[in-house]
Parts: sequence; C-alpha cells; structure tokens
Amino acid sequence: MGRRVWGLCQGIPTAVLYGSLALFVSILHNVFLLYYVDTFVSVYKIDKLSFWVGETVFLIWNSLNDPLFGWLSDRSFLSSPHSGSQITSPEVVLKRLQALSRSGPLFALSFLAFWVAWTWPGLQFLICLCLYDGFLTVVDLNHNALLADLAVSAHDRTRLNFHTSLFSAIGSVSVFLSYSFWNKEDFYSFRIFCVTLAALSMLGFFVVSRLLQHRFQSEVQPCKTESQPLTELSIGQAPFTSAEKPVTLGEYLKQLSRHKNFMWFVSMNLVQVFHCHFNNNFFPLFLEHLLSDRISASTGSFLLGISYIAPHLNNLYFLTLCQRLGVYQVVRGLFMLKLGLSVAMLLAGADQIYLLCIFIASNRVFTEGTCKLLNLVITDLVDEDFVMNRRQQAASALLFGMVALVTKPGQTFAPLIGTWLLCLYTGYDIFERNSVAEAPIAAPALPVPLRQGCFYLLVFVPISCALLQLLAWSRFTLHGRRLQNIKTLRQSAQHSHLIDVKAI
Repeated sequence: MGRRVWGLCQGIPTAVLYGSLALFVSILHNVFLLYYVDTFVSVYKIDKLSFWVGETVFLIWNSLNDPLFGWLSDRSFLSSPHSGSQITSPEVVLKRLQALSRSGPLFALSFLAFWVAWTWPGLQFLICLCLYDGFLTVVDLNHNALLADLAVSAHDRTRLNFHTSLFSAIGSVSVFLSYSFWNKEDFYSFRIFCVTLAALSMLGFFVVSRLLQHRFQSEVQPCKTESQPLTELSIGQAPFTSAEKPVTLGEYLKQLSRHKNFMWFVSMNLVQVFHCHFNNNFFPLFLEHLLSDRISASTGSFLLGISYIAPHLNNLYFLTLCQRLGVYQVVRGLFMLKLGLSVAMLLAGADQIYLLCIFIASNRVFTEGTCKLLNLVITDLVDEDFVMNRRQQAASALLFGMVALVTKPGQTFAPLIGTWLLCLYTGYDIFERNSVAEAPIAAPALPVPLRQGCFYLLVFVPISCALLQLLAWSRFTLHGRRLQNIKTLRQSAQHSHLIDVKAI
C-alpha cells in the first residue's frame, strides 16, 4: 500500500511539488506574524526594554543571516573558475532540496518555541526570534533560489510562482482557524492548534523534499555514468568559459554596488517589506480600536482571514497580467493603486465603517500581493547579474540573500516605528497594562484620541510608502527590451534541448 501511494506521488508534476513547499511555510508563518508580538506583550508581559533590545538584536541577525547563508550556499559558483563545467543545474537543484529537507522540519520546531513560556520573557523573545528566523531564512533562500534555477523564461517562472501563490492561499486558512483558538486568558487551545500546524508542516517538508530529491537524483546519476550533459533544466556550460581567478566576498559586493538596478530595487523593496510587516503587526490593533465596537466578532474574523488569503488569490490574476504587461508595469500600477486608495480613505474619514473595513482588508491585500510578485523581479536580477559579471553559474541564493540584507531591516523597523508613532501622537503605549500610558516619554501636549491616531497611522503610512516606492521604481530599467536582451543572453548559455517546466 505504501509503495503504491509513493508511486502515485511520483506522478505529481514538479511545478506542483515546488509550489506545495510554500504551503508548509505559510501555515506557520502567517500565524507567527499575526500573534508573536501580542503573545509576548499581552500574555508573557515582556517589558519595553527587553522588547526593544530583542528587536534590535533581531534586526542585526535578520539582516546578516540571509547573505551569510546565501554565501555559504553559492560561494562555490563564484570561487571555482570552472564551476560552469563541473556543476550542472540539476545538481544545484538537488543541493537546494537537500537543504530544504533538513531545514524545513527544524523551522517547524522553532515555531513551537514561541507558544510555551520556558524562560524569562526577554530571553525567550530573543532566542525564539533568532532561531525561527534562521531556519526560515534557509527555507526561503533555497525555495526562492529554485525559482531562478528551475526556469529562465518569464512564462515558466510565472507558472512556478502561480503554484506557489495557490498553495500559499491554501496555507492562509490557518489564519481563519487561529482566530477561533486565540484567547489571551486561556492559551492551552491555541498551543494545541500550533502543535498541530507544526506537525503538518514537518510531515509535508519531509515527504515533498524526498519526492523531489528522488526525481532529480534519478536524472543526475544516469547522466554521470554516461558522462553526458543533463538535458532537464540544465544551464550546463556557460558561454564564458575562460579561466578566472576566484571571486572574493569583497569583489562580489563591489560588483553589486555597480549593479544600478539592484540598488534601486532594494531601495524600493525595503519600503515594501516595512509596509508588509507594519500591516501584519498592527492589523489586530486596527481591528480593536477602529472597528471592534462597530462590527461583530465573526466579521472581524472574516476580515482577518480574507486579508491573508486574498493576496495569494489576487496574485493568480496579477501573474496573468504580468504575462501580458510585464512585472514592471503591474508593480507600478499596484503602487499607484495603493496611493489612490489611501488618499481616498483619508478624505472619507474614520467614520465610514464599511469603507474602513474594505480599506483595511484591501490595503493588506494589495501590499502583500506586491510582495509576492517581487520574487520574479529578483530572478530577473539574477539573470542580469549572470550576464553582467560573466558568471559560470547563476548565484541565485546569494543574490536573494543580498536583497534580504538590505530589505529585511524593514521587518524590524515596522513594529518599532509603529509603536513609537502611536505613542508620540496619542500617548498610547502598548507596553502599559492600562489603555493609555500614564506618563509616556514623548507624550504630545494635546494628544490625538486613540481611535483617530490609529486612523492616521493606517492611511499616512501607505501614502508615504507609495510615494517613496514610485520614486525608486521610476529609476529601475530592467524591463521591456533590456529585459528581453538579458534573458536571451542567459538562455544562450543553456543547452538547446531543454524540457519545458510544465512537462517536468
């Protein structure tokens, strides 16, 4: 019976298996983003100093671990003068799958460490954040790098991203369920819920990574014995085969500093990461102080769930637009839409409850939807880096890591800047057990009412982000004819008899 099931699983397309890995991340990560701050502040009663120290250390670790793990993963592609002839793309894919099979279950275990108080809150906050983010980084880097390693054409990468979005949407169901179990006074049910999610994630990572490893191992071994180049998903011998001296980390950083499109992209993406995590961290606060007394609990649960599921479903439509208009135009349109909706909500005011419900949900939907598309832009940057610097192999994980080095600080800045602004303009301090701090450090002379302050925070943050992003995005040139030329040069490095990703 077991062999029969295993045989049936072998028939699942690679693109579907690749996308399913996103399911086992999203069922945990969405819950983490939504509840980790509230858990430590409201349940474990962490003090303000410990929270800020933990977030500051996390900021440093969160920024450095991506390029560190990316360098450890891809340094051989830069250092070996003949790496293009020694390492084929299927072997690179197999290496990334082996990393996923190890780090995926460990990522699920680190998720569980948040929901049980096992030491002093400040120390637990620091250890849990660093462990969780470390394993999440390894999972994300290898999964995202596979997007660039499995395909080069925009069509095939869009197809892979389509499956990722589909499974991420399914994984967002955990947010709907979490609202039913979340109870600050009785944490037991929520802990059982988290254990169940972690067990499902561990099992999924183990099974899917084994399936993919078996598939690519079966392709690598015969070709090694026959001494023939691999034809499936192979980049193979690059066109730039002259011997080169090893590329050091310093030289690689200099190359990136001269990569203008990379610099403009990370500037824009830093703001995007900040806005995404600002929405995640303050969504419960906005629901509580803007809508809780005007909508039912079931409506709040629906808004919460739809704000996590809709971005992935919307992304399925956005991906079809990307095939017709290009990623650049779609992302630019989303920035303009974010700006327009925020200005309209500001003019309408906080008393328009139905408009407020729609805006709170749509703000998160379009912001998260943009984030889901940006991996396609990074894969284009991988192609441009490959061509500009005459790489023997595309260092996809390393480039994803360098993007994260610059942009991930936005993840830490979001709760810090958000809580500071809220305290500055309203006198409300989330670390105080009473609703309003008795003596906030930076309390205004005439504090804005809490509800009005939350509303201003809700609309002015996306307005500011959209303006900064439109400015940076207007300087990004990797689209249109230039992008087509880059992809043509990258594809010329491939063997002429590649198999389409849909047929894998």
